[in-house]
Amino acid sequence: MSNPFFEPSTLPYALPPFGEILDEHFRPAFERGIVEHEAEIAAIVAVPDAATFENTIIPLERAGQILARVSTVFYNRASADGSPFTETLEEELAPVLAAHSDRIRLDPALFARVRAVWEGLVGAGAAAGAGEPALDREARYLVERYHADFVRAGAGLDEHDKTALRGFNQTLSTLTTRFEKNLLADTNELAVVVDDAAELEGLDAGQLSAASEAARERGLKGSFVITLVLPTGHPYLAMLTNRQVRERIMAASLSRGRRGGPHDNRQLVLEIARVRAERAALLGFESHAAFVTAGQTAKTPEAVADMLRMLSGPAARNARREQVALQSQAGEAFDVASWDWAFLSERERKARFDVDTSEMRPYFEAERVLQQGVFWAANRLYGVTFTERPDLLAYHPEARVFEVRDDDGSEVGLYVLDLYTRDSKRGGAWMNSLVAENTLLGHPSVVTNNLNVPKPAPGTPTLLTYSEVGTLFHEFGHALHGLFARVTYPRFAGTRVFRDFVEFPSQVNEMWMLWPEVLANYAVHHETGEAMPESLAEKVLKSAAFNQGFETSEYLAAALIDQAWHSLGTDDAPDDVGVFEAEALGAVGLDNPAVPPRYSSTYFAHTFSGGYDAGYYSYIWSEVLDADTVEWFRENGGLTRANGDRFRALLLGVGGSKDPLVAYAEFRGRAAEIAPLLARRGLDA
Repeated sequence: MSNPFFEPSTLPYALPPFGEILDEHFRPAFERGIVEHEAEIAAIVAVPDAATFENTIIPLERAGQILARVSTVFYNRASADGSPFTETLEEELAPVLAAHSDRIRLDPALFARVRAVWEGLVGAGAAAGAGEPALDREARYLVERYHADFVRAGAGLDEHDKTALRGFNQTLSTLTTRFEKNLLADTNELAVVVDDAAELEGLDAGQLSAASEAARERGLKGSFVITLVLPTGHPYLAMLTNRQVRERIMAASLSRGRRGGPHDNRQLVLEIARVRAERAALLGFESHAAFVTAGQTAKTPEAVADMLRMLSGPAARNARREQVALQSQAGEAFDVASWDWAFLSERERKARFDVDTSEMRPYFEAERVLQQGVFWAANRLYGVTFTERPDLLAYHPEARVFEVRDDDGSEVGLYVLDLYTRDSKRGGAWMNSLVAENTLLGHPSVVTNNLNVPKPAPGTPTLLTYSEVGTLFHEFGHALHGLFARVTYPRFAGTRVFRDFVEFPSQVNEMWMLWPEVLANYAVHHETGEAMPESLAEKVLKSAAFNQGFETSEYLAAALIDQAWHSLGTDDAPDDVGVFEAEALGAVGLDNPAVPPRYSSTYFAHTFSGGYDAGYYSYIWSEVLDADTVEWFRENGGLTRANGDRFRALLLGVGGSKDPLVAYAEFRGRAAEIAPLLARRGLDA
């Protein structure tokens, strides 16, 4: 059978041939990919010569190309355009792929060869095997990472423990897949239906159009549907004047995965936490958090806990002070609740700083934000240009493909933007890599950005909220990381860096959203063509620390919930998800009902299905580097090509081929300092 995954794509930049890919191609490609990959591993093990970098590590890097191609396309589709087919196949594949991974990582003969190369490297200090030439820095680091990965994966266990480990890994793959499936279904079911447009007072014409269009797509013509976003809060809570509708949205959001019935995730949370704890113990770690952080820049959960505790107290106190101010607005009419906070805080921001971020929305037409904001800033910093390629098909009709080139005309890669929400797309916003650049395999770079902006009816402009503009700049920072990394080996390609570093480039890119030169270039009224008043942006900047008690507290609450679940030992399993969460937050003073965590356990996709288990702290950990970097840009002239070239060369361009903290010190001239972060979040007083 002809299968587009069996051979490399012949399209520009090796873009997957989405126009040829059918549902029936996936399962055979996975099956053949697994068989081929394991045959390639067997060939490495069968080499009679002593293990060397060239006969062991290089073949490992080359192996598994069919499986890589089909996995990349399938899991991108499952996230961005899922269907009953992808849900069924994903659940079927989870234990199969977990078992395949274990057969490689737990192969004693393969590990013996990797260990021999590593021992030759650390023993000789220059060569990775008898008679082998000295390795360069990137190759040496590759050997170190392979050895560390195999050890942490359990390659050194005896066969009895390996059998148990395989069982844990397969169980977890099934449980986390089921968690994500339940969450998507419950999120769709809990979308809030409103029959009277008067109840949506505060939304503008574009937002009403999007809600009407969402209702029409569900067969609810004449009504309005407010689809839920991934975090607890919702952008519309800041705008809706009807308190009952705000409460309905918050109640729906908080109830995801805990209503009983087929989509309840509470038991899955308990099971995932338990199995992760048992697996960590088998691998010799006190907890899953210890297992995870050992492979990150943080190194220990104690280091994470120290930072979170240091920030939690001041954040909670700031949030309480903010709540007092909001209550003075509400007066005796009602006690400020979680569904009131965003609405009242916008009024408070208006009163204190004479600024309302909703006033900026008419100046944030999506296409202009993209072309004259996001792309323009990248051009000024890095010299790259973006040209749309309508001749190249993406995985969905709404996803657009852009060719990226350097200022000398040389190819950088392809950028795919998928802006709008739909029921088949999971919540949140993210970046994926469809093709990861590396010279060993001759691969270029193809990256995607997914957002969940409500799509208005045809003919109505897409106006972004202040938050959505920030999200677009953030995710584009990930995309630049994936596009700019230039490495030799696939293991280090693109954003394949330590998880508690991966958010750093994206957070840095957020700074350009309100940078005066950038803002002036894209913030134009969609009807009049008038530039956004400079005073409006200045007021927003002056109010930057406003509401940071709330925002820091809701984030830290989620990070602490994640750490609490994954700090459990094998004998510490709780019985009730809600009670456990409440106790974890109460212990650090973040149990304010008006400030719910950004994610609660039953819809915490980052930690229970999205690969951020015991790692949600990464955002604030990376923000230390981010805030310090923003200071560097300000000190060195801001939006200049020289600054961009330095940042690209020393940080974005190295991918995962260097210890990120070493790379940062080379860029900054020293280690990062926390003071800029504390000042940014109003925690320095």
